[in-house]
Amino acid sequence: MDRVIRITVKISAFITFSALFFIIGYILLKGIPNLDISLFSLKYTTENMSLFPAMVTTLMLILLTLVISTPIGIFTAFYLVEYAKKDSKIVEIIRIATETLSGIPSIVYGLFGMLFFVIRLNFKYSLLAGALTVGIMVLPLIIRTTEEALLSVDNSLREASLALGAGKLRTIFKVALPVAMPGILSGVILSIGRIVGETAALMFTLGTAAKIPEGLFSSGRTLALHMYVLSTEGLHVNESYATGIILLIVVLIVNGLSTLLSNKLTKGNENE
Repeated sequence: MDRVIRITVKISAFITFSALFFIIGYILLKGIPNLDISLFSLKYTTENMSLFPAMVTTLMLILLTLVISTPIGIFTAFYLVEYAKKDSKIVEIIRIATETLSGIPSIVYGLFGMLFFVIRLNFKYSLLAGALTVGIMVLPLIIRTTEEALLSVDNSLREASLALGAGKLRTIFKVALPVAMPGILSGVILSIGRIVGETAALMFTLGTAAKIPEGLFSSGRTLALHMYVLSTEGLHVNESYATGIILLIVVLIVNGLSTLLSNKLTKGNENE
């Protein structure tokens, strides 16, 4: 039985890595020959199919979404771990809401964002509507990772801080938060990966305008949306493969930064 389990695990791992390498290799083979300097022009035209406005829009969306969702997610986790009673009805409601939000398909988020933010609040297709919609999507991830990071902090550290006369709030920010910071950052940076790869929700809220947003109420398109639009039009499929390479590089950089920051913070806390 042990041998069968080991063989099954190895086969599963091989299939997983094979699928990953196949996808990456296919995108590279299709995209590298189509990479051109014109794709990085400042303005998008029907001739250059520039992805530069989409890159800028992606960065703007990431920043705005994190500004909105990160404080809410982190402070919600603080409440669940540090303040709320474990058997409280409020805690149960928050957990049910978090689990429900994490299971909703992105297209449903897009329809909600379009009906509420775009139409009801009259934000129209805009950067703000897209950021608010995606911010709701990544909230469960930030809450869960922050909660797990705080739960991993040894209670003896909190008790020692309180015994020395520090208040509850000071104990959280000076003792628990620094120790839990690697896990919190991992969740926040992983949420960036979902923001970067999202298309369905943003199509109905951010829009697909091929320009750099001029403000919060201006439309634009992310790299993922740019790739989707080019591929569905059927006229610039080659450029969509090239955009896929840039998007893949962005995702790899985000994941690399996540691992690097977590490792550095973990080593720093161990040294202290």
